[in-house]
Amino acid sequence: MFLCVLFLSFLLPLSAVAAQTQLERTPLTLELLQERLSKPILREGNLTVDLREMVIDLRPENGSFRDAFYQLLRKELQKAGAKPLGLDLSYSVIQGDFIGSDLGLRTPLYAQAIAPIFTATEQAQLESLRLVCLQSLAMSNDKPLHVYALPNSKDCRSLLATDANSSGEINVFRGTLTLVNTRFNGQVHFLNTFFLQSVDAQNATFLQTTNWSEARFSRLVSFMNATFRQASNFQGSIFFDKANFKQVQFQEIADFYGSFFAQTANFNQALFKQLAKFNKVQWQSNTNFSDVRFANQVQFTKANFNQFLLLTEATFEQAVSFREAQFNQPINLHGASILNLADFSDASFAKNTFLNVSGLSFNSNQAKILGNLGQIGKMFCVTSLQGNQNILRNLGQNFRQQQQIADANQLEYTKQRLRLIELSQSLLRTNINSASINRLINLGFSTTQADAIIKRRAIRMFRYSNELLTLADIDLETYNKLNNRLSFTEPLALGGWILQAWSLFALTLLLLLSGYGTNFWLAFGVGGVAIAYFGLLFWLVDRYRRLRPVVIIPTYYETVSILIGFSCLEFFSLLAIFRNAEQPWLTLGCLLLIIIPVPITLIVRLYQQGRYHDLMDVSYFTEDGTFRQLRLLIGRLPVIPRNSTFRERYMPLLSDRRWNWLNYYDFSLNNLVRLGFNDIRLRDQHLPGIIATLAWYQWSLGVLYITLILWTLSRTIPGLNLLIYLK
Repeated sequence: MFLCVLFLSFLLPLSAVAAQTQLERTPLTLELLQERLSKPILREGNLTVDLREMVIDLRPENGSFRDAFYQLLRKELQKAGAKPLGLDLSYSVIQGDFIGSDLGLRTPLYAQAIAPIFTATEQAQLESLRLVCLQSLAMSNDKPLHVYALPNSKDCRSLLATDANSSGEINVFRGTLTLVNTRFNGQVHFLNTFFLQSVDAQNATFLQTTNWSEARFSRLVSFMNATFRQASNFQGSIFFDKANFKQVQFQEIADFYGSFFAQTANFNQALFKQLAKFNKVQWQSNTNFSDVRFANQVQFTKANFNQFLLLTEATFEQAVSFREAQFNQPINLHGASILNLADFSDASFAKNTFLNVSGLSFNSNQAKILGNLGQIGKMFCVTSLQGNQNILRNLGQNFRQQQQIADANQLEYTKQRLRLIELSQSLLRTNINSASINRLINLGFSTTQADAIIKRRAIRMFRYSNELLTLADIDLETYNKLNNRLSFTEPLALGGWILQAWSLFALTLLLLLSGYGTNFWLAFGVGGVAIAYFGLLFWLVDRYRRLRPVVIIPTYYETVSILIGFSCLEFFSLLAIFRNAEQPWLTLGCLLLIIIPVPITLIVRLYQQGRYHDLMDVSYFTEDGTFRQLRLLIGRLPVIPRNSTFRERYMPLLSDRRWNWLNYYDFSLNNLVRLGFNDIRLRDQHLPGIIATLAWYQWSLGVLYITLILWTLSRTIPGLNLLIYLK
């Protein structure tokens, strides 16, 4: 009972205040209107007609008052003077339709025809509309000569027309328009109206349809926390200054088709219950749709985002379309929720543009993301692997279900690259869970801070970096200074550290040499470099043997031919690497570390010790003389067996043939990928061990390379993995 009494004691005063507020609204009469028009008030330096807290009846049954209302108000608002007169309808209730465009001065936009009532500043504002039209025209550099961004804009078309008689009139509202907490019971029309001053409609309520199509907002416009109960039409509108639609509720269709936002557009925490149309909208500055809920479809088709697009924590319950949109800066989808379809088909992404999907809520079994094959997968970016593995897995599954293998592989590459960063950090950084107190002090912590860390990890180990800030002795400055030098993983024993180091090494090779099995042409280029390089080495050790006592060197023609062949193979292989590798120089450096040190060491040692064995004039390489065809030699070894039958089948290469240099590349191809035109091997008699070691070294690399190629093919060509596994 006591609680009920207490509740009523609070409720009754509030009801009384509300009732009193309702009663304070004064019905507007012609006499009161004339009085307010004759005595404008000064608000924020602007003369304003004060029609606050009134009930204005503009219904058809009150037609005489309605006509007089527009006539008297229009006469004062359009009166010539140094300072324009504003209109304040805050906390008022407008009954019937409100034709706001009738309150503006209708004037042409041509400089020679602009009414003299406007000041020089106002004339410059009107002229700025022409510049926006020309700017939008210039941005459509690949389109025909027409107004691309504002297809429905009559004034823009007339401005850009060559016919001087074209009509380019617009309704100009010179003063400020204040609609704070205003309630419009009927329709609102501001069609083709140019607002030279600010428009403030915070907390306004529009019960019927509103028409702001082709409106021009020269100054700041705010619809913050406004409610549109019926359809709202902003087609072809231009917002020269900041546009604030924060916490706006669009309960029916919101149509911004072809609008132009020159400055920041803020739709933070807005609600779109029905279809939202932002087709062909140009956003020249940052666009904020964070925390927005789209309960129905939203269309950004052919929109142009010149700056950052913020969609953090936004919720898309139905389909969202970015078809043919242009993105010139990153798109932030951090924490957003895609519950249906997100379509990025034919979207254009500028260089260094990406989609930040960290924390994205996306279930590939219920929703889909569409995009151009081989392009959209490269656009996704997450800040760290921790907390985002499920997102990357779901996105990859989404593209695999659509047979977009390249995009799914790109996401796998992104995932493994982040894993590489985590592994390197855990190995190279100081582990806060195992570092000694002296190590912590040398790192930059004070003695007190180091003691606090030791005591904290004795109770519970650190798992995240921000847990350091939970310690009272750790200040933000120290945290920011040392955070990038610490790791927060479990302590590793020596064996665990070695295994992790091996994983880091293997992962680095896979990423650099094949994009973790996602880029066949990169792996192809790597193999091409190795084949050409080893082919040249084998030719060198076989044809250039010694200078004395008897000269055994290749002919001039053969030397030129082998070098030309080497250059061509290397050129196309390097082209494949540099076109497909994310870090081509690192890829090339990694490859050279594998193929250069050991072979060069062996060759240097070979020429140091010299060659003085039997069969010096016979090639070390033999070919199977029974067949001459393209062969797949999976089980082939680089040296022929010690059997007389094989010696009869395998005959030495003929050094007097002009095409003999091709055989060395054929042997290198056989050794690396087990594929060649002839079965070429090393002889088994009087063969220097260094040459055999060189061949076996390439053969060993070939085992690894074939595994890499087959793995890459199975990941890049749908269905091929089944064929490989069945074989």
